[in-house]
Amino acid sequence: MASGEAGEDLESFAAEVGADGPVAVVGGRTHWDVGGQCLEETRLVRAPVGVQVFDPADMTIRVGAGTQVEELDAALAEAGQRVNLPLSPGATVGGVLAVGRDDVHALGRGRLRDALLESAYVADDGRLVTAGGPTVKNVSGFDLCRLLVGSLGTLGLLGEVILRTWPRPAVQQWLAGPCDPTELRRLLFSPSSILWDGHTVWVHLEGHESDVEAEAELARSLGCEPTDGPPPLPAYRVPTGALEAEGLPGSYVVQVGTGSAYVSEPCRVPEPDPAVVELHRRLKSEFDPGGRLNPGRDPLAAA
Repeated sequence: MASGEAGEDLESFAAEVGADGPVAVVGGRTHWDVGGQCLEETRLVRAPVGVQVFDPADMTIRVGAGTQVEELDAALAEAGQRVNLPLSPGATVGGVLAVGRDDVHALGRGRLRDALLESAYVADDGRLVTAGGPTVKNVSGFDLCRLLVGSLGTLGLLGEVILRTWPRPAVQQWLAGPCDPTELRRLLFSPSSILWDGHTVWVHLEGHESDVEAEAELARSLGCEPTDGPPPLPAYRVPTGALEAEGLPGSYVVQVGTGSAYVSEPCRVPEPDPAVVELHRRLKSEFDPGGRLNPGRDPLAAA
């Protein structure tokens, strides 16, 4: 599927962003408060929408950053493929990339940033910039486009992206039981997700039918049984280090093997390493020295 208007849409987007004044891209507002609030005087713009080019044989897809993730998933499902983006109702492709939060399947499917191959974004001076490459094996130059993942739009405003796709699994299954999550992870070959609330473990298996059945048999040997899905996740996402510092406050769900957890009560997040703070400062000074892109937002404040 292709559209000859993709270039025109990007040029119009860049012109709307312009080169002056505070500006931010607005999407589905599903994570609008992550990393802080934009300044009141910030002008809001919207990124191009729609699937531009998709050839299932290439296992890549070019899509406007303003496209809803659910719309993208539906288009890929027709070809038996998927992309590794969280399926949050109303969320846009550019929004989930800018926030950069992996979903509960990061253990097996990989990190969100691994899905991004190329990005076309608007820089602080209004220029349209292309970073990355359209192929999975692209290794030329710096992997610049992935700096934008999790940057909250403070380094550049995403207009269009090329994403890597994967085949949809033939079989999927959730199981749950009162077992040791460390032992379960050691026993299983490649679970896509293991969640633990201190009492119960949930595990998600996906792949070929025979492989999933074999893995499910191993999980059942530790006391797990089939269940409808994962548990409801508490409201606040934090690094697992915050749980150790706070002594596991309230209820929680740990996303085993990924360094992330969800807690029901706000808790203090450990201060970032000074070297990380300095790196973020230097990146911001290079990409947006005037501070006009998403002013008020701080990626280091986004757990």
